[in-house]
Amino acid sequence: MSMETSVPQPLMSGLDVSDSALLATLLREAPIGFAFFGTDLRFRRINRCLVRLHGRDAAAHVGKLPSQVWPEPLGSRAESAIRHVLAHDEPLFESDQRAGSPAAGSPAAGPAADAQPADAQPADAQPADGDGSADPPPEVLARHWAFSWFPSHDPEGGIGGVALIAVDVTERRGSEEAVRRSEERYRSLVQAGAQVVWVTTPTGQIAEDSPEWRWITGQSLEEYLGNGWLDAVHSEDRERVEREWRECVHAGRIFDSRYRVRTKTGSYRHYDVRAVPIERDGKIIEWVGASTDVTAQREAEEMRGRLTEQLSAAALRTARLQQATSMLAEALTVEQVVEVITEVGRSAIGADRSAVALLDPERLRVHTINPTNLPEGPGAPAGDIPLDVPSVITMAITTRKPLLLESPDALRRYFDGLADVELFITHTDERSWVGMPLLAAGSALGALRFSFTRPRTITDEERVFLEALAGQCALALERATLFEREHTTAETLQRSLLPDQLPSVPGIILDASYLPVTRNMEIGGDWYDAFRLGDGRLAIAAGDVMGKGLTAAAGMGRVRNALRALALTDPRPAAVLAGLDRLFTATELDEQVTTVAYLVFDPASGEGLAGNAGHPPPLLMSADAPPRFDLGEAGTPLGWASPRQHYAFRLPPGTTAVLYSDGLVENRRRGLDAGLDELVAVAAQAPPETAENPAKLLEYLVDRMLTGYEQDDDVTVLVLHVPRRGPSEGVAVTAEGKPARA
Repeated sequence: MSMETSVPQPLMSGLDVSDSALLATLLREAPIGFAFFGTDLRFRRINRCLVRLHGRDAAAHVGKLPSQVWPEPLGSRAESAIRHVLAHDEPLFESDQRAGSPAAGSPAAGPAADAQPADAQPADAQPADGDGSADPPPEVLARHWAFSWFPSHDPEGGIGGVALIAVDVTERRGSEEAVRRSEERYRSLVQAGAQVVWVTTPTGQIAEDSPEWRWITGQSLEEYLGNGWLDAVHSEDRERVEREWRECVHAGRIFDSRYRVRTKTGSYRHYDVRAVPIERDGKIIEWVGASTDVTAQREAEEMRGRLTEQLSAAALRTARLQQATSMLAEALTVEQVVEVITEVGRSAIGADRSAVALLDPERLRVHTINPTNLPEGPGAPAGDIPLDVPSVITMAITTRKPLLLESPDALRRYFDGLADVELFITHTDERSWVGMPLLAAGSALGALRFSFTRPRTITDEERVFLEALAGQCALALERATLFEREHTTAETLQRSLLPDQLPSVPGIILDASYLPVTRNMEIGGDWYDAFRLGDGRLAIAAGDVMGKGLTAAAGMGRVRNALRALALTDPRPAAVLAGLDRLFTATELDEQVTTVAYLVFDPASGEGLAGNAGHPPPLLMSADAPPRFDLGEAGTPLGWASPRQHYAFRLPPGTTAVLYSDGLVENRRRGLDAGLDELVAVAAQAPPETAENPAKLLEYLVDRMLTGYEQDDDVTVLVLHVPRRGPSEGVAVTAEGKPARA
């Protein structure tokens, strides 16, 4: 037997020796495996590429069965394939066979060949293509091969054997495996990340299945395809989502939206959705989108929003309570307290009506301060309410607990059997009510009543706010009630120091007014006086003891009484003011400032004398000249060392003299000089009928001088008017003076 390992050289039909050698070379050097098996299933030829498959040389293959050379199960599968091709006379393709050359010395390289008999190789067997020597077995890991088995026919058409072509597909298989693993990893990542990936056609129609979407929504594949996915979108979002999706598909721009999706359980979850167009050669070939479940994030945002809203509302209520506390602290009267509570009820809790009621414990009745804020109609108590009459106000007082009735049904249940609730509900638009008792030192002072024209539930935070508001209101009402009582007492005391009535003097008209400041309850030192002297003349005075309180009132009383006593002894202004200086030095404090304007007037002649101890000058008015101030020297306040003087003072018929305190012309925003100028200007604008009527003139001057300014001091005004005389009678047109009460 020849040991030549090259392809045999016999001439083939149509091939010369060089062509045959070329074919042998191609088969030997080709990068694909080649082998030929006889009908006995044994190797006849094998090329170098396939010899390397398991590291054996060519001689170890020729004449052997595949199972004798190749490891299981590759050898058995090869023999099975050969039998199949021989039996059916058709090719057989096996896409993936795992095979490889074991490392040198591996057991897989030995026993199978050694077990064959010495005559196992047929006489006509040819050695493998190659040089007859085996390549050293390399360290080759198992690789993947694609085997193709073809029947080989002789010239008569019979099957003479089977040809094997083996292609190493390891690299391709590795690439496919990498792609598969990448897809699996991506899908696992998507599933783990609560994302739903979906694909649509270029026109936006769903054409591929998305198991994740269908698992979430419970839709079947038929329900999902096309535009069926929109059926799972919340009805409130669907129209918007469909419109936005169509616009993006038409314009080819990225779709970015958020909407709710109905799950198979019937609940809804929030999804952030983003889809991008995939382009090829400038055309959109599909859309790929991802829907991310953001329900937890959305719920957290809503929770933060609710907490923020609650904190904001609590902060706002706190600010309003602080504001209400500040406003109530400044409210000195019950009326002012009611105004604050009404405004706070409207702005803080949206009450449509607010009412404040005070309890008269002696009469066992409740008096509503602002009854107009209570509903009108049968069964709606207003004004004074007996404590035993069932109502929101009386029940809050008697139980001393907040009364929160959020609806008419709650009102019916609470007053069941106690009152005709149906009659009340029928004739009112109120639909929810709040009653808060006003408690001070454990005693009930009254109650707050808030009502709404819609059902209204009071939250725990609002209840705390209302209880705090009721506490502040109770303190303010207690303080305001005490203030009004003491202020009335103080005003009564101060008025008792003023003349009960002005003297009635023929030929003149007198009128006076005292307007105490309402910001506080302290007694002021402003005063005026008018009295008849023994000789028929009239003594008139206006003074101001600076300061407030009992000290000012006592000083005012002493000065007024001393002036009367001095005037009855020596009515001349210089003598009276000098006597007051001596009294002041002996009895008053050095820092006490007291001013006095004093004049003695003869009604018959219109002549008189005047003196001034630091008081604002009298205002003179007549029809023949513009208003002006008396030009007499003002002098210094009482007690200051200065010689007292008096000067002639004349009031012809038709003339008016106005004595006043500095509260009329001076305040925080207007200085004394500016106030005096303004007084002259205001007097100049008085109509003639007002200028000659002391009552009207007094009202006119006070109203014009105080308008636009906050009164911060007592105002005292005394008007002396000499009427015009008739052409022949020589007597005053007004034959008798006009008494005026303080």
